[in-house]
Amino acid sequence: MYVSEFSSQQLVPAPLDEVFEFFSDARNLQRLTPPWLKFEVLTPEPIEMAPGVLIDYRLSWRGIPIRWRTEIEVWEPKVRFVDRQLRGPYRLWRHEHRFAEHRGGTMVEDTVAYSAFGGRLAHALVVSRDVQRIFNHRQHALGSIFPER
Repeated sequence: MYVSEFSSQQLVPAPLDEVFEFFSDARNLQRLTPPWLKFEVLTPEPIEMAPGVLIDYRLSWRGIPIRWRTEIEVWEPKVRFVDRQLRGPYRLWRHEHRFAEHRGGTMVEDTVAYSAFGGRLAHALVVSRDVQRIFNHRQHALGSIFPER
């Protein structure tokens, strides 16, 4: 299985408590996901984040409806959390979110290990660009949600 890794960092101009609280609400993932994915959280509220919590989503990728289920593998409040795909559009998806106080706000780091159905060819032709577009949108959205103060 061909596995790729994607990483990004962003300084969010808000206190760690506020930024982590935002990410602790699974519904906010909809706000960080590009509209072209038609992403929706299906799991009923409240979603109490903790290791073992399952979260179901629906999205549309290139017009194809997809169900996605993730499990919270690691939950360390104000430090990091990890979600792992159990069912969805990837052969493998493991996303680690890290948070750290930093001058002027909070450093948000994302590291994703993923593998696409279709292997290297699918990755090269489509998937790597889509992952980049998703995280570019995410950074723009975070900048709008947490503007410079």
